[in-house]
Amino acid sequence: MTSPAYKRVLLKLSGEALMGDDPYGINRATIERMVADVSEVSKLGVELAIVIGGGNIFRGVAPGAEGMDRATADYMGMLATVMNSLALADAMRQAGITARVMSAIAIEQVVEPYVRPKALQYLEEGKIVVFAAGTGNPFFTTDTAAALRGSEIGAEIVLKATKVDGVYSADPNKDPDATRYSTITFDEAISKHLQVMDATAFALCRDQKLPIKVFSIVKPGALKRVIMGEDEGTLVHV
Repeated sequence: MTSPAYKRVLLKLSGEALMGDDPYGINRATIERMVADVSEVSKLGVELAIVIGGGNIFRGVAPGAEGMDRATADYMGMLATVMNSLALADAMRQAGITARVMSAIAIEQVVEPYVRPKALQYLEEGKIVVFAAGTGNPFFTTDTAAALRGSEIGAEIVLKATKVDGVYSADPNKDPDATRYSTITFDEAISKHLQVMDATAFALCRDQKLPIKVFSIVKPGALKRVIMGEDEGTLVHV
């Protein structure tokens, strides 16, 4: 059997990915399918950490947050990621996978705080670590949290799971002639104005020489193919 291309990875999941076809919230069938994909990768011996967004929950309250102080709204979004992380970890537990949720904001009655040495210990023990509450600071996205945590734990790559199977020359939903890049450099992505991640996250990955792989989480078997180094999605590199 071919060995995985990576030993330690950081998987970035959007909160919207958990919705499935629902308007908001967590679709049980969708989260179970994601856990099955994660389980398959974990069994290969890959050390896996996950950062998850909160858009699927925050979207439901966003109209009421209109005009709200930005910092307050961001803290609400962080709490939404904690809810998603707990749901994901519980689904893993039911599937026989050991996961630990670590939060960037203190909610010790619910989840343990993020402590880097402890996170590294969990990864070395074969546990999946779910990083909740983003960076713990307002004005930073969960993309930035993924770049930050990926750098801190020494991940070899950030896997950005989306609903699109890579980075395209244009929006594939609007332009039928849009083509998918198999690989592209950070500088090329910047010059072509391609939206891979938010600017802060993208700059951090570029500075740390931490490659990004963009792929579709809804495509069956895509996560495993990415881990095995197959031509799946788009690789953004230095």
